[in-house]
Amino acid sequence: MPTLTDKVALVTGGATKIGRGVVEVLHKDGAAVIVADIDAAGLAQLPEEIDAQHCDISDDTQLAALISGIIERHGRLDVLVNLAASYLDNGAETSRDDWLTGLNINLVSGARLSELARPHLAQRGTGAIINFSSISSAVAQTGRWVYPVSKAAVVHLTKLQALDYAPDGIRVNSVSPGWTWSNVIEEVSGGNLEHADRVAAHFHMLGRLGRPEEIGRVVSFLASDAASFVTGADYAVDGGYGALGPEQRDPAIPLLAP
Repeated sequence: MPTLTDKVALVTGGATKIGRGVVEVLHKDGAAVIVADIDAAGLAQLPEEIDAQHCDISDDTQLAALISGIIERHGRLDVLVNLAASYLDNGAETSRDDWLTGLNINLVSGARLSELARPHLAQRGTGAIINFSSISSAVAQTGRWVYPVSKAAVVHLTKLQALDYAPDGIRVNSVSPGWTWSNVIEEVSGGNLEHADRVAAHFHMLGRLGRPEEIGRVVSFLASDAASFVTGADYAVDGGYGALGPEQRDPAIPLLAP
């Protein structure tokens, strides 16, 4: 089991369902955890031992204040998890403003926060950044343009950061979750996890949705010294979604018979 004892971790978007799963695992594994989120109500529901901070990650002034506050309160920063995201997407009909908003939140804000955190992550030579991509980064999904494009860019950003931050001893990796019990899926499914699992079964080799804590365990590994030789990689935490292919579970060859 990875240990994060004596590490300080910042998680953006940590008030979401997936975010809370990540936060809970990091905290259980020994890290002091700061959550930055724009959702004040969600922040209020976090356990009191979590350092909850209201922050709009698209505002550089707020990002700078966030980092300086963490250093003032905790003395250092060892791990950054860029999890916060926007699902704003109307496919081909997405307006220019919505395109820019989606890219700003999903891509640019994480890049800016990483750079602001860089000198602090570099201090002990064992810093780690975990960016959140998605299975949407690698496949075509009808009616969705902004989110998949932004998440594909995150995968490449991760490689670029890994290269440029390596001299500072900072490792950078990304995770790409499959369908996971999240705020969005809870809303769409009417809060019915069993129904959501049944729908997800056809698209995932493991026959169900992922759980937030399952994503959290991979993040915790990447944040820990157990992953000391891992950088520039994207981890598919997707129950086999990405490997399944377009034929899914249905044998296609028999369909060729006349």
